[in-house]
Amino acid sequence: MKKLLLATCVATFAVAGLTAARATEPTIPIIVKDTTSFYWQIVLAGARKAGKDLGVNVPELGAQSESDINGQITILENAVAEKPAAIVISPTQFAALGKPIDEAAKSVKIIGIDSSADSKAFTSFLTTDNVQGGRIAADGLAAAIAAKYGKAEGDVALVNSLPGVGSLDARDKGFKEELAAKYPGLKLTAIKVADGQATTGLNMATDLITADPNLRGIFADNLIMSQGVGQAIAENKLGGKLLLIGFDSDDKTVKFLKDGVTAGLVVQDPFRMGYDGIKTALAASKGEKVEAFVDTGATLVTHANMDTPRSQELLSPKVK
Repeated sequence: MKKLLLATCVATFAVAGLTAARATEPTIPIIVKDTTSFYWQIVLAGARKAGKDLGVNVPELGAQSESDINGQITILENAVAEKPAAIVISPTQFAALGKPIDEAAKSVKIIGIDSSADSKAFTSFLTTDNVQGGRIAADGLAAAIAAKYGKAEGDVALVNSLPGVGSLDARDKGFKEELAAKYPGLKLTAIKVADGQATTGLNMATDLITADPNLRGIFADNLIMSQGVGQAIAENKLGGKLLLIGFDSDDKTVKFLKDGVTAGLVVQDPFRMGYDGIKTALAASKGEKVEAFVDTGATLVTHANMDTPRSQELLSPKVK
């Protein structure tokens, strides 16, 4: 009986010690645009790994969709009310999240990732250089068209996923600037703005194909549009003829790339974004100096290089 009582006491103290240790961990929530998409799952996986490595409690928060602006504002306000050590956030919309982030930053360090907002209150901002990502897309599309048709000439189109999103606007800016500066033979004949739904991207691409039989290339500026436009190309059996450069990757777009439906994917490093976001937030919460801006990089993956170790690391990250 004494041995049993002693064992129970030891177990109780062990659990209490574990709970106490957990309670002393700093809390740094990460707020993403959408917890369901593959891209954001990778970001969250990186944040989760950082939490384990660095001893940080990392609540994973997100809106119902990338267009749920009010939902993200409410999540941010609730997170601030919990008095965390810092907050990591990817704003859903540039203009609408500016003032809420300004207000939040009066109480806690705010680390931005992926997309910016109309605010100067970020302690640090980690993102792909999206203007450069757009330039990479333009170079990739020009190279694919030249390889197929002999010269980088012909009509091309741009399909934007959502209006007013800082990261998408920057990609589009880089794409258009690079075309104008380096590829006078490529004419941007159409710019379509969708509503964040793959079906809309599919329909827009189908309309583009019908309207312009001379269309040689499309840039889809995010994962959802890459899915929708890729589906349109596949359904119209135009793989290898109508060249698509997408942005970001998941199982569907990687299969499109493997099957020759897509000419290339500009891929970011969302795992690093999540990991380094938490790492930077922890440092900032301790008063340590952190970089104001960190470029986490972008890479063009094509059918020719998709099996290299680095490409596979980017295309097939571990999310569990």
